[in-house]
Amino acid sequence: MEPEPYLLEFMDNHLLSLLVGPQDHHLAYLEKKLGVSLAMRGNRITVHGNEPAIRYAAEVLNYLYEQLQKGAFLDTDFLDHSLQVIAKRFSENVEQQSGTLKKTEISIVTKRRIVFPRTPNQAAYIESMQHKELVFGIGPAGTGKTYLAVAQAVSFLLEGKVDRIILSRPAVEAGESLGFLPGDMKEKVDPYLRPLYDALHDMLPPDQVPKRIANGEIEIAPIAFMRGRTLGNAFVILDEAQNTTEMQMKMLLTRLGPHSRMVINGDLTQIDLPRGVPSGLKNAKEILKNIADIDFIFFDERDVVRHPLVAKIVHAYDRYDKKKQATS
Repeated sequence: MEPEPYLLEFMDNHLLSLLVGPQDHHLAYLEKKLGVSLAMRGNRITVHGNEPAIRYAAEVLNYLYEQLQKGAFLDTDFLDHSLQVIAKRFSENVEQQSGTLKKTEISIVTKRRIVFPRTPNQAAYIESMQHKELVFGIGPAGTGKTYLAVAQAVSFLLEGKVDRIILSRPAVEAGESLGFLPGDMKEKVDPYLRPLYDALHDMLPPDQVPKRIANGEIEIAPIAFMRGRTLGNAFVILDEAQNTTEMQMKMLLTRLGPHSRMVINGDLTQIDLPRGVPSGLKNAKEILKNIADIDFIFFDERDVVRHPLVAKIVHAYDRYDKKKQATS
């Protein structure tokens, strides 16, 4: 259930007009960045969205209003700076908490947007990626596994915590050989890696993605290209990991180098490997489950953040699979 909207009241109408911007440009920009809905009526702005994003947006709007009172000029650069200031406040607030981390204050800051968890499992996933060197995200499509992992990787790169991002998927449909497909190597592998490109473009300005790929800060390649390498000072993401073989999974996991992070994502209900070939993700889940330094985050239909109908579809297939297993 969506939380109650948050109401902000601003007494100076002139400053309020500067806050919202010409044709409400500033509000529209903040809506896109924060994933909330902002509606102005009179001298009030109402914030709609999920709980952490609502609080974050309210903090940003109050901060911007305070800066206008001090004579600040609002433009896109100032809005971005303000988002960073409030993100830092949230981060410091988390660090000052005694005992357990407050899940609602977890966020990921990138160039183009600030990403908030929408479910407790997403919050646990982000927390694990920020604190553990190896994290597995296992669950159905639409739960944000890839999107959040790419966001966290971009955030670490921008903060200088890693020197590069390495994004990989198994190209199962092409049997990992890829040789028979038309075009050069980039043209051969791009169709399998498109979801990773899409997530990158959501986190970085459009011109920065090709630049960072060209200078080696971002590398996108099938898992077969990882063999024989040591991946140091990197944030490594393996997507669609259910379609790796046991040998491929072991190979990638043993590539983890110093000062690196690795996130392994997959959906064990969507294995496309040839019949009789065990899934490397399923195998790793059993072998590594008792290692304290590795986190496994499991998602279900309650974490699906796409169209509401997708959650119902996932739930229906889960019931079908359980019924099928019970009768076999």
